[in-house]
Amino acid sequence: MSTSDDEIRAAATKYAAHNASMFEGKAQPGSVIGKMMAEYPELKQRVKEVMPLIQWAIAEVNSWTPDRQQRFIEENHPELLDRKRVEEEKKRLPPLANLDQWPMVKTRFAPNPDGALHLGSAEPIIFCDEYAKMYGGHFILRYEDTSAEVKPPIPEMYSAIVEDLEWLGVRIDERYVQSDRLPIYYEYAERLLADGKAYVCTCESEAFKALYTASKPCPCRELPPSEQLRRWRMMLDGGYAKGDAVVRVKTDLSHPNPAVRDWPALRISEYPHPLQGTRYRVWPLYNFSCALDDHLMGVSHVIRGKEHDVNTTRQRWLHRHLGWRSPEVINVGRLGLEVGILSKSKMRRGIEDGTYLGWDDPRLGTLRALRRRGLQPEAIRATMLHVGPKPVNVTISWDNIAAENRRLIEPSSNRYFFVVDPVEVRVTGIPGPHTARLPLHPDHPERGTRDHAIEPVDGEYSFAVSRDDLDKLRAGGMVRLMGAMNVVVGSESGAPVQASYHGREHQAAREAQAPFIHWLPWGVSPGGTVVMPDAQEARGLVERACLALDPGTMIQFERLGFCRVDRASPFVAYYAHK
Repeated sequence: MSTSDDEIRAAATKYAAHNASMFEGKAQPGSVIGKMMAEYPELKQRVKEVMPLIQWAIAEVNSWTPDRQQRFIEENHPELLDRKRVEEEKKRLPPLANLDQWPMVKTRFAPNPDGALHLGSAEPIIFCDEYAKMYGGHFILRYEDTSAEVKPPIPEMYSAIVEDLEWLGVRIDERYVQSDRLPIYYEYAERLLADGKAYVCTCESEAFKALYTASKPCPCRELPPSEQLRRWRMMLDGGYAKGDAVVRVKTDLSHPNPAVRDWPALRISEYPHPLQGTRYRVWPLYNFSCALDDHLMGVSHVIRGKEHDVNTTRQRWLHRHLGWRSPEVINVGRLGLEVGILSKSKMRRGIEDGTYLGWDDPRLGTLRALRRRGLQPEAIRATMLHVGPKPVNVTISWDNIAAENRRLIEPSSNRYFFVVDPVEVRVTGIPGPHTARLPLHPDHPERGTRDHAIEPVDGEYSFAVSRDDLDKLRAGGMVRLMGAMNVVVGSESGAPVQASYHGREHQAAREAQAPFIHWLPWGVSPGGTVVMPDAQEARGLVERACLALDPGTMIQFERLGFCRVDRASPFVAYYAHK
């Protein structure tokens, strides 16, 4: 039984209203048509007949206010809202444990500012931010910059990290710099030494290793607190040189994991710090400063990789010595990312030796590199929420991220032509001037067109086409110059390539199975560059309208892919993905 016109209008109105409610009040034709064809596959044979009915429904719904669109769905098709609600529920994080034990949910992201944030950093950032917002808590940014000798901080990264977090949509409620907190760490070191919970060890490293491996104490361990504090003062005032002494936290010498036994907490380093200079010579190691700060800052929940299990155990020993409750720990698996270089040390070396152009080099997996390429922060957040804080290892490919990004940018990305490494095609026999009108977006006719005036002289006009398309120009074969005309190739060798006008009917090219290629007017189109993910530059011609685009605008170069405009004149864009 054939679907009636009234049924088609009703179904199209339903899908248009639902789609409009998700896209700021404007239904996307492609999505509505796709839903219609899925529900009524028989309409595929009646496309020309039913398309005006679908277009009428879309135009009608787009004329409504957002409130009316929402009300229409609520009153007539609430099942669509339920489906949307289920989809949203899937993206929510699982609830946090032991909330009643904490006055406020506080999460922390604690980077070492020795390099730019990268995509791997986004997983803990987004989980911490989402949980803080979910429970009306605080997101803490804590710079862990006390290992200047091993991982020297880069001064400009302190502000760069804030910029990246703000771009991701993170709300920073509290901010700390550990290198500013040395007096606090000294206070607690002295307290632990005085209480017999820690000691200053002066043993040779190999001798100490042999003892703790055998679960035996070193000679320094049981010295009285007065001697420990004397040694501590020598560490501070220069009585000991680098490597001569280290403060250790007492634990269980019979612990099954030797790495937990009497772990090191503070050591001597005279390496100048970029912020503190040589003001301090005793610096805390990671587990000491981290464990203290988590408590002193009121961190309730820590999200960390399973590889930090030993660190968690060490830090709990310190909390126990001080009579503190340890934060709740959420273990997450290792996130494998097939997205550029993610090692900060490799990136830093490459930037210093000139291999990479900077922290936003497209070959890198930094947030600023991905931002320059056009990755949207919402795509990163959605991808991480889809993975969720699971204790299993997960690998995310660039295709996964690109698919999420494409969903976000496709509706707003206008279309343009980019002709790479152009060659001339001279067409003869053109009957007269005409204007090729190409839609800015096929699903949004209201945005208008890009117009190219084709004005032949004595029936001749030259087009620029990409050199990669030369293999489609076969002598005697038809080619469709997209949106302009069909031509028959006369000679594929020599320069320019010779062709003759055949007609303007789009359907004739379809029936002839002619290849469709993009083009630009020869000799008048401005030059442009697209920087590819491997940092190679594709050079060619762009539409003149591209020169008026604002930096940061996302566009789609037809037959190439989505790009982000980096500079308008001279035109430079960065390639994102297909």
